[in-house]
Amino acid sequence: MPSFLELTLHFFLQMAVILAAYRLLWPVLRRLGQMQVVAIMAAGFLLGPSVLGAIWPSGQRWLFPATLAVGGQTIPHPSLTMIYVVGQLGLVLYMFSVGSSFRTGILTDHFRVAGATATAGLTVPLLFGAVTGYVLFQHGDFFTGKVAAWQAALFLAAAVGITAFPVLAWIIHDSGLHDTRVGTMTLACAAFDDAWSWILLAVVVASAQGNMNSAVLAFVGGGAFVLFMLTVGRRLLRVLNGWAEQEMRADPAGGLPLGPFTVVLLVVLVCAWFTDWTGIYSVFGAFLAGVVMPRGQWLDRVRERTEPLVAYLLLPAFFVYAGLNTKLSLLLHPVAIVAAAAVLVVSFAGKFGAVSLASRWQGLSWREAGAMGALANARGLMELVLINIGLTQGLITPTLFTILAIMTIVTTFVAGPLFRMFERNAWKNGLVFGAGGETAAVRVAV
Repeated sequence: MPSFLELTLHFFLQMAVILAAYRLLWPVLRRLGQMQVVAIMAAGFLLGPSVLGAIWPSGQRWLFPATLAVGGQTIPHPSLTMIYVVGQLGLVLYMFSVGSSFRTGILTDHFRVAGATATAGLTVPLLFGAVTGYVLFQHGDFFTGKVAAWQAALFLAAAVGITAFPVLAWIIHDSGLHDTRVGTMTLACAAFDDAWSWILLAVVVASAQGNMNSAVLAFVGGGAFVLFMLTVGRRLLRVLNGWAEQEMRADPAGGLPLGPFTVVLLVVLVCAWFTDWTGIYSVFGAFLAGVVMPRGQWLDRVRERTEPLVAYLLLPAFFVYAGLNTKLSLLLHPVAIVAAAAVLVVSFAGKFGAVSLASRWQGLSWREAGAMGALANARGLMELVLINIGLTQGLITPTLFTILAIMTIVTTFVAGPLFRMFERNAWKNGLVFGAGGETAAVRVAV
């Protein structure tokens, strides 16, 4: 077993390599119309067993060891656990930052549009996914023997319906859309769709294991948590405004209000723990904590001081951990090719078509509707987390894992350029995605 000092030194080296890898990839992928978060995702795959492991197997195993033999037993390597924990902390803090900049006023003003779009963006992909899952169950070796037909349908429905909430949040933030109608409603739809997808997964896992208590806990506990935070929690947190203003007056130099900042961290971590315990995943607790946090100059200061460290040091560990545990060699399985094409078409068409048409029907322009449909197709790491759970819980076979991994990578990489296409169209026509929609005419430089 490595000593604490050895683990610490090795971890420092790992983080340095992670940062160097994604910073080197970023200029290349930026030319392809990708966001910085995609460079971080790609770095995780490149540093994993599929690329670096194929080029330099011994070096990859030394730099990112996956397992450790202790007393005749094989356990996960402690350095991998350290990357996982740091990544989870970065993810939780980043989603709080996204939630705290979430403009609920826009969502309230366009509640009907957001509600209809979220419902369509969930219902149609779930239906398409369920039918596809049932067909795959009947005509192939895609699910294990412990899964019934209805469980197979629900699992694939969840896989098709999910959106990569953290990846989507990063894309919206990098694009400057976090305070616009498109950005706000797309994030709201993603949160709604992902919450239900995780509930469906909890039902499938619990029923396959013969234990429905966890499914009930996810549904009831998650709903009660949202209700509590939007009512009682919001009122309790209002006292932070006066406290923070008092501390800021005492420190006019612009330091962090440490008392309120400590309370914020406590609230975020407890909320993340509770939603993870209920089975809905920690990102939703952190995001909701940010949504209900009282707005003010002090909160802006908290974000300004913490976001660079979180986004560019802690959060990359989350994406790299997932990449290190994903073997891209599974994507080359010949049996999966036809099924992969079908799943890819169903996933993309269901999400893009449902979100775009529903938002257009509710009055958004075609450019805004197309942008929302493109963004909703970013499945990213949330999908990889979901299918890894399905594999480790014995629900799906490596073949279906491969198919869903193909779909995840393709839809995530397409989301950014497709969104940019709609965004460029808006600028060419002298329009921008303003807070109220496409209402602000601008002079276009030529």
